[in-house]
Parts: sequence; C-alpha cells; structure tokens
Amino acid sequence: MRLVVVAVGRVKDRALRAALDDYLGRLRRYGPCDEIELADAPAAKLEPAFARATVGATVIALEVGGRMRSSEAFAQGVERAASRGKGIVAFLIGGADGLPPAISEAAFDRWSLSTLTFPHRLARLILVEQLYRSMTILRNEPYAH
Repeated sequence: MRLVVVAVGRVKDRALRAALDDYLGRLRRYGPCDEIELADAPAAKLEPAFARATVGATVIALEVGGRMRSSEAFAQGVERAASRGKGIVAFLIGGADGLPPAISEAAFDRWSLSTLTFPHRLARLILVEQLYRSMTILRNEPYAH
C-alpha cells in the first residue's frame, strides 16, 4: 500500500509542519507515504496538477459533503481502496474553493473528515493522523484504542 496526500497550499507554520512531519514519520513505518503540495490556482490549472499527482491511484476526495466515517470505517475504507489497482491511494484536499468539480467527480469516492469546516492545513493534519490511526487499527495496535 502506498498513500499519497495531495493538498492545495503549503504548510508554513512551524508547529503545524512539525506535527505533520511527526505523523508522516509514524505513518511511513507502515509503508510509503508521499505528501504533494500544489500551488493554489484557478480550477482550470489545478485539474491537470491533481491529475498528474494521482496517476495510477485510487482517489479519495475529501469534501464537506462526502461520506462521514468512524475511524474504524475509515481504516477499512483505506484498506479496500489499497486493494484496488496498483495499491496506491491518493487523498485530495482542495484550496479555499474546494476541489475542482471535475476532479471531485472523477474520484473513486468522496469522504468527509467532519461536518465542521477546518482550515485546509489543519484538515491535512487531521487526515494524516487518521491515516496513522488507520494503520494501528488494521494491525490491532494500542494507539487506536
């Protein structure tokens, strides 16, 4: 399984970057995980950037209107998505205007991290923590319990 987090914008805040790097490091103990930051741009420019970043991947679009999942269902969904195709799962986080509609529609599935609205950089941290939690759930390790 290879995980890819594709997000619009850079995380510049040192404390938030450190937290992201901590969870990415934990996550990488279970397998490859890439983080791709895209420059914010109009949808017409973001569409090809998202498409290039997700070649060969099963794509999960993260959107407020996506399906809500418990942490256990999230973990099972990650495992199911990884069993498809090349075993690459890409999670997409849009910019201030969300994901371009064409990218959202082309995704394998649409999930929501919460009905709350988060700043995009905080949503990325929540996603990476949940991906780490998913790995511990799938392996029945103590972090998730």
